[in-house]
Parts: sequence; C-alpha cells; structure tokens
Amino acid sequence: MRDRLLLTCEHGGNNVPLRLRKRFQGANAVLRSHRGWDIGALPLARDLSRTTGAPLIAVTVSRLVVEANRTEGHPELFSKYTRDLPAVEKTQVLRKYHRPHHRVVEAWIDRAHEEGDRVIHLGVHSFTPELDGELRNADVGLLYDPARKRERAFAGRWHAALAALDPDLHIRRNYPYLGTADGLVTSLRKRFPSANYAGLELEVNQGLLEGRWRLEMHAALGKSLNEAMARG
Repeated sequence: MRDRLLLTCEHGGNNVPLRLRKRFQGANAVLRSHRGWDIGALPLARDLSRTTGAPLIAVTVSRLVVEANRTEGHPELFSKYTRDLPAVEKTQVLRKYHRPHHRVVEAWIDRAHEEGDRVIHLGVHSFTPELDGELRNADVGLLYDPARKRERAFAGRWHAALAALDPDLHIRRNYPYLGTADGLVTSLRKRFPSANYAGLELEVNQGLLEGRWRLEMHAALGKSLNEAMARG
C-alpha cells in the first residue's frame, strides 16, 4: 500500500460571483486583504503540485462569499456580506461554491482507497503576520490531529526535513490554529479512518510568500515535502 499526496487550497482567490457583487460594494480593500483570501497560498500550492506531482484542487471564490474551509452549519460559514441572504440564495451559494469542492476532494480520496492506496491530504494556507494587533510568532505552521499517529509522524518528518534545509525558519506545530478546529480536513477525518487517511494543513506566514523570499520559500517547502513523503 503506497501513500498518495493530495493538495487542496480552500482560500485560493478573492473572486465574487457577478450576482453577489452588489453586496460587496465598497469592500474592495477587504477582499484584497487576508480577510478575503489566503495571500500567496495558491501560487505556493501550484508550485508544490509541480514539485511533488500531486494533484491540486483549489477554490478561487472569496471566503467572504462562503467559507470553503468550514462545515455546513458552522457560524462562520457565511460572512457579514452574505449572512443575511435569503435561505434559498444561501442554498444556491452552497450548491455552487461550497459543496462541489468538498465532494470532489472526497471522491478523489474514495478512488485512491478503491485502488488500494492511502492518502496524505495537505490543505495549503497562509496567515497574516499580524492579527488584531498581535504579531504571529512563526514562519511555518504544520497543523494535524495529535491523536492520529500517521498525521503526527508525517508532521514530524516534514518538520525535520524543512528545519534541516533552513535552520533559521521558525516552524511550529498546530499554530497559529489548532489542527483539530472545524474545517475540511477535520470533517474528512470523521469519514475516513486514520489507517488510510492523514489530513494536515500547511500555514505559511504571508510575509515569506511575497517579495524576494517567495521563491526560496516555495523551493524549501517543496523539497522538504518530497523528502517527508519519501521517508514514510
């Protein structure tokens, strides 16, 4: 049984569907900020896909339209711009921009399992260096469920490989968010057993995904990810 890598990017863009744009009048600055999308995450995910050969499934509709990394019923599923949509329109948004992503990911994992393979699923994200006046104290975060042995082991291998490539990087586990918080990965853990599904999330400081550090960061993450997969 081999491990197959799947990459996803839930906050890859800040697009707003035409029929909802009136609700976002005057919100251009917010859409361009970290609140509208994960800045730098999609280019990183695409480079990781090229480096590892793993498929990438991405969402480019803004998280302010509907939060693709939340489960249905979560209080943050809709933002202040879409929270008061009529129920029928909310259902339409879910059917078009939320449920398809989850279903495509689930179907890919199902196919891999049917072919006798295990899956390592990596959600690629970025985080703002400062939130609500507080500086985030990390360059890279690796999120996982500590209770799931394969996730814990993979995070350890990747942490070690990345630290060996760049000892100056500040790498933290389950930071700036807990790996068990509500999201696509945590919902998939409920469906797929730990023996053949390991779900992790990568969080990279946006300050390292812009400017002169971007290419170096992409290369280090890609090389170390390949090493972590090879050592499994």
